Amino acid sequence: TQAVLTCVQTNTTVDAGRPAAFATNDFYVKDSTEMSLLFRAYPEAIENTVKIADMCEVEFDFDTQYLPKFPCPNSLSAEEYLRELTEKGFQARIARGHITFLEHTEQEYRARLEYELGVISEMGFADYFLIVQDYVNYAKSKDIPVGPGRGSGAGSLVAYALGITDVDSIRFDLLFERFLNPERVTMPDIDVDFCYNRRDEVIEYVTRKYGADHVSQIITFGTMAARASIRDVGRALGMSYADVDVVARAIPQELNMTIDHALTLPDLKKLYESSEQVRRLVDTARSLEGMPRNVSVHAAGVVITDKPISNYLPVALSNGTVVTQFDMDTVASLGLLKFDFLALRYLTILHDAEGMIRESEPNFDIEKLPLDDAETYALISSGKTSGIFQLESGGMRQMLSNLRPERRDCRHCALPPGTYGFHSHLY
Repeated sequence: TQAVLTCVQTNTTVDAGRPAAFATNDFYVKDSTEMSLLFRAYPEAIENTVKIADMCEVEFDFDTQYLPKFPCPNSLSAEEYLRELTEKGFQARIARGHITFLEHTEQEYRARLEYELGVISEMGFADYFLIVQDYVNYAKSKDIPVGPGRGSGAGSLVAYALGITDVDSIRFDLLFERFLNPERVTMPDIDVDFCYNRRDEVIEYVTRKYGADHVSQIITFGTMAARASIRDVGRALGMSYADVDVVARAIPQELNMTIDHALTLPDLKKLYESSEQVRRLVDTARSLEGMPRNVSVHAAGVVITDKPISNYLPVALSNGTVVTQFDMDTVASLGLLKFDFLALRYLTILHDAEGMIRESEPNFDIEKLPLDDAETYALISSGKTSGIFQLESGGMRQMLSNLRPERRDCRHCALPPGTYGFHSHLY
């Protein structure tokens, strides 16, 4: 099996001779008797292995959270600085006309802000909010398009006041508890969309601010799926493309399909039982199915740590990018916090459109567009929503044509909880 894997990696075949990585037959874990014979001239070497093992002690801590710290000015605590920025942001929203108190009173807004700030402080996530607002507002200051907010984070009024999101959670009746809940302690997770072409500038800013040894992107492992493992193993075994293709096509292209399940179906079962060559191919592929095939970089996740990241986990270089050697789930289990920097082409399109509109309407503000525009809903109801995020798939277009929404509440029913901020569907 290992020889076949090596052939897959090196694009060679097993009948071409012993793979370069297996020059001898000694690549296995030897027992103590074999090792004693090999090192009989140096008995102290065997003793030293025990001494070295006794000196090593590695423990993984899965109970502690290691949250990064934001450098607050004027010796303020993170909680104090968060409150200060929230108040400034709230007043700025009012001054720009984004909050008008027509439907809800100022008292309602302030009560919600106090509640959220209390929960954030109690759960120890003030630094998290400060870090996110810092790189979001940096992007905005550099005219890098930023999304209005998606997921449960859009339910935070504090995030709205800080400029992290552009969705008024009170106006749209969004629950903060879906994002943070003292009764269900989970790490905060605010997904932020950035311009597809300029997202890396924001990651570079974070790297400069906190230090290259405190920031890393996250590795992902591509695994050998059912069909792919058949094709890879077939090449390694030196089989013809045509013969391998017949076997691969006998595995249905369905979600979570496995070779074991495909063997219960008539097409693959017949091939398996009728040919020794196919049986060898399938059996070898079954042993490799699900194994890591390649590594890449997580599309959005970035880890920021309070101490050098190598204190917590190993890192590596992947095409010049520093990545963790543990995947996203293991990183979270070790108590490290992941920040999501998503790249979205739609933001670039919207940004360019805003620029063209401002050539004739200098005071145009995309956040002040009405949410009850009849022509917009007529367009949505017609199903002509290609190129509109979350609404462009064939199923969504068909559903919109049948539902024919006339107001925001109708579209809210049509979209799953936690989808992208309402504003983005209207542009």
